[in-house]
Amino acid sequence: MGSQKIIKDIIIVGIVVLVIWVGLQVVFGTSNPFYVVSSGSMIPALQVYDVIVVEGNTSFQDVEKDDIIVFFSPLKYDKGEERVIVHRVQLIASDDPKIVKTKGDNNPGPVAGTDFPITEREYIGKVEYVIPQVGYVTQILQPPVNYIIIAIIIGVMIVKHFSKKKQQEVTFQYTSKENEEESKNTEILNIDVDDEYVEKSDTTEEFKLKDSEDSKIDEDKK
Repeated sequence: MGSQKIIKDIIIVGIVVLVIWVGLQVVFGTSNPFYVVSSGSMIPALQVYDVIVVEGNTSFQDVEKDDIIVFFSPLKYDKGEERVIVHRVQLIASDDPKIVKTKGDNNPGPVAGTDFPITEREYIGKVEYVIPQVGYVTQILQPPVNYIIIAIIIGVMIVKHFSKKKQQEVTFQYTSKENEEESKNTEILNIDVDDEYVEKSDTTEEFKLKDSEDSKIDEDKK
């Protein structure tokens, strides 16, 4: 009875993790949104066993200097191997076609065939979040405990990701409303003076002038 319950719990956890995993692939736009840092080339920004969350929806054309990106080693990729590297963009070498050069923060300089030339072909995505030292979970804990912890962490990341996007949408809507109000105020200020208003103003001045003349005549009579 006890072993059956354990098996049932493992199956449930497995299904939950699978559903979350597929959801994350859709949300982050990449087949593998998570990578465990396995070297010290990006210290201090990234430590060994940090888990990085990769945003595949960020276009290669939008990659800028100082972004931390994930990509396949060009040299290995040409040989049919997929060695994944995470380094910082050092410079944009070319815009058309776009080519970038990267470097590990802890490395003395870029390595040809590894850090450059990086094109859209080798690009996987941009590092969106860093979860410190979570990679240790896979080394220390045994199933299903490690899967449960990872599932919880992934769930938190999903909530955080959507909260960030929602905040950006709200900020955009607020800015749009401000711009709309400002545009309306500008239109009001630019409206030409109404002819009727001008006529009324002229008429008022005529009455003022007439009253002044009548007053002067009365004084002369006195």
